[in-house]
Amino acid sequence: MDINYEYYKVFYYVAKYKNITKAAAAMGSNQPNVTRVMKLLESMLQCKLFVREARGVVLTEEGERLYAHVKIAVSQIQNAQEELLAREMSGTGTVEIGATETALHLFLLDALQGFKERYPKARIKIHNHATPEILKNLAYGRLDFAVLTTPFELQKSFVSKELISFREVLAAGSQYQELGQGVWELRELEAYSWVGLGEGTATYELYKEFFMKNHADIGLDMEAASSDLLLPLIQNNFGIGFVPEAMAEPLVRAGSVVRVHLACGLAERKICLVYDKGRGRSALGMKLQEYLKERQKIPGFVPIPAAEY
Repeated sequence: MDINYEYYKVFYYVAKYKNITKAAAAMGSNQPNVTRVMKLLESMLQCKLFVREARGVVLTEEGERLYAHVKIAVSQIQNAQEELLAREMSGTGTVEIGATETALHLFLLDALQGFKERYPKARIKIHNHATPEILKNLAYGRLDFAVLTTPFELQKSFVSKELISFREVLAAGSQYQELGQGVWELRELEAYSWVGLGEGTATYELYKEFFMKNHADIGLDMEAASSDLLLPLIQNNFGIGFVPEAMAEPLVRAGSVVRVHLACGLAERKICLVYDKGRGRSALGMKLQEYLKERQKIPGFVPIPAAEY
């Protein structure tokens, strides 16, 4: 038999107040509706639960027996609710975040250090996938929110808030010293080996469109599964490729990577906080979201350079 929890909720209030009118008022309902539900419950259980008297109702033996169980159930629900709320308000609990590799290293890792100092009991789980996989998990409710690198396409219920912006540069290993001289057209670099993120990533689609727009017939000779592999591949002269400027700059200064200047400009990219407004959000998850939005406003905020992760 299916359980109609609404029936037992109404019964709980009638038994608690021993008055149908007061029970209706406590639930924001009306007396006829409460009476109707009680009759349905009695019919379903095939017994009489209470008897009407001048000042209210009196529970029958069956009613008292049922109330003893329902009262315990309600008490347990209230205790669980209070426990969960207390955990959330005290900064304990778990937050699950989806993050792209670039967003993780350019912003999130550094920002989370400060949050953990503020809420040391908070548990944070980071799911590091490509953008399409993260958005799918967010839609399924498996994540509290995501920190993503543009470009991406969002469904209607998703909200996106910009955290920081960044630019990428074309980098090459020390074997390609000649590329550090002058300014190059993309078409002039078609003969070189290229490295980049593989199909199924937003970055792959971004640069595929970029090459087509600039009439360059360029394909990847080596595909990396994650962006943190790109700079090691470039440093070891497997090819040239696009990487965030903040990650490449320390290696350019050290002389292990050469910056290649292009005649065509690169679009600015952004790291954004994305959440589903159609789903409830935990108090701890909202605290972390607000912290991240405030973090990007801190003067002098510097992302973690490649040499330090």
